[in-house]
Amino acid sequence: QVQLVQSGGGLVQAGGSMRLSCEDSGRTFSTHFMGWFRQAPGKAPEFVATIRRIGGTIYYADSVKGRFTIPGDNAKNTVFLQMSSLKPEDTAVYYCAAKEYGSNSWSKVEDYTNWGQGTQVTVSS
Repeated sequence: QVQLVQSGGGLVQAGGSMRLSCEDSGRTFSTHFMGWFRQAPGKAPEFVATIRRIGGTIYYADSVKGRFTIPGDNAKNTVFLQMSSLKPEDTAVYYCAAKEYGSNSWSKVEDYTNWGQGTQVTVSS
């Protein structure tokens, strides 16, 4: 059973940086991708970034490319999301998620089977 526990988040000024973490405390061998999504009030969940567990290939949404990264110092069972040059429109609840082996799709909510508890990120202008 994959169990994802998130930490980080809070309030930051526009232009600032913040780092989120997601620990997979359960069974990890079945995880294909570890992803990040976000949901702003009144909006649908949005794909942010994801990393392939084996090989480390990373994919980013266009809206965060060049500003957000999944650092290369991820521990075996912990994934980070490093956010820089934050904008007010980045304000949302951020979720990490785990995708098990199966389809080759990796950017949709329905691709992921296990989710963290979510953490609020608020960027003030």
